[in-house]
Amino acid sequence: MSGTEHFGFGPVGWLDLPSLRADYAAGRRSPSGVMTALHDVIAARGDDAVWITLVGREAVLARAAELEAQPARGPLWGVPFSVKDCIDVAGLPTTSACPGFAHLAERTNASIQKLLDAGAILVGKVNMDQFATGLVGVRSPYGTPRNPFGAAYVPGGSSSGSGVSVAAGLVSFSIGTDTGGSGRVPAHYTNTVGLKASRGLLSLEDYVPACRSVDSLTVFALTAEDALEVLEAGLHHNPDHAFSRAMPAATPLPHRPLRCGIPQPGQLRFFGAPELADLFEASIATARALGWVVQEVDLAPYFAAGDLLFAGSWLAERYGAVRALLEASPEALDPIVRGIVHPAGALPAWRAFDDMAALTLLQRRMAQIFATVDLVMVPTAGTCWQIAEVLADPVATNNANGYYTYGANLLDLSGCAVPAGFQRNGMPAGVTLLAPAFGDRLVAHAGSALHRARHLPLGAADAAAMAQHQP
Repeated sequence: MSGTEHFGFGPVGWLDLPSLRADYAAGRRSPSGVMTALHDVIAARGDDAVWITLVGREAVLARAAELEAQPARGPLWGVPFSVKDCIDVAGLPTTSACPGFAHLAERTNASIQKLLDAGAILVGKVNMDQFATGLVGVRSPYGTPRNPFGAAYVPGGSSSGSGVSVAAGLVSFSIGTDTGGSGRVPAHYTNTVGLKASRGLLSLEDYVPACRSVDSLTVFALTAEDALEVLEAGLHHNPDHAFSRAMPAATPLPHRPLRCGIPQPGQLRFFGAPELADLFEASIATARALGWVVQEVDLAPYFAAGDLLFAGSWLAERYGAVRALLEASPEALDPIVRGIVHPAGALPAWRAFDDMAALTLLQRRMAQIFATVDLVMVPTAGTCWQIAEVLADPVATNNANGYYTYGANLLDLSGCAVPAGFQRNGMPAGVTLLAPAFGDRLVAHAGSALHRARHLPLGAADAAAMAQHQP
């Protein structure tokens, strides 16, 4: 990473929840002090393309002072966070990375409001692939968020700003979205955790949908424990909303060793990045050392479901989400995004029913797999692309990033992406644990165990800080 890169870890201090709470309790730091230092670091970073709308210094300091004056502290008291700019926060613009679409939000998304009510401090709205269409982070007129591990590399998308803002120590957590991997791929590229909530657990109102029926909000954090705590704090169920669902009561984790499925060798693809294959094997070895029973499973239904996301009728749902703008001002859209979404306007209705029938069979076959294992582990992505490579072949590189992620939401799975190690060029890599819907706590606890056992640094802190602060 560049020697001139400015990270929040030094002047701001560690922003994982245990470190922040311990310092607050001991009086070593205060919300006002943290927010002042964060604004200084963000200003020093210059135009890093992470933020679309930054909450002003005076406003965040007023919020911090308000919290400090309260007699009681909520569970997220003084915790800084960011929000992907397709999610509404009242009084701030929502752009979905499209200036022609920008509008001032009148309401705050209910899950975001719950986090604010718990005492969290919003730092700002972060950059993204336009209309959440992409897994690369380069499809935004606001620029490409600078990957702290290498400026030549993409940050992953579409929740690019979410991953970078957490990795660089600018926030404790970020709320992003995930349709085909947007809440997991940035974690792979930024050495962070991406907890993809089961569909409907976090509010799917007051946001700009990509595919409303399969969208999920996600939590980015430095650790899986932090991500799960934020998820629990943001749970919101609206029985009058078609896609809202309630988290079942907590169920005990298995008392026996976890049974973990992995893809068959012929189903693994690494797109010219053999070191990622080695890191996946190392994660498998770590899982076995933890006592997990690891076995190969045939993930053909998972990959077949992934093929439906952009080759099937769900693309028409994306068209519907941006139809008004697309038909009135097509030039307002990024040309790659427009090229992906526009043809879906001609998809026939009968195609949707054929695709839904095919998906039903794939869901049944996936359920049979989960009858034999508790969770499945896959690489989060099979390579780390450079920006130039993505610009030269935008669709193929994007699809490669989605090879291991596209199928999860269509199959109604929960998922937790955790760091797995580093390549020799310094770029990180990750693995994702998948379980059936409402397995969020299981994949988070398992992801935490795997992450801790790998003895990896948190985020993008410098080498000295990494050695002193391991999960």
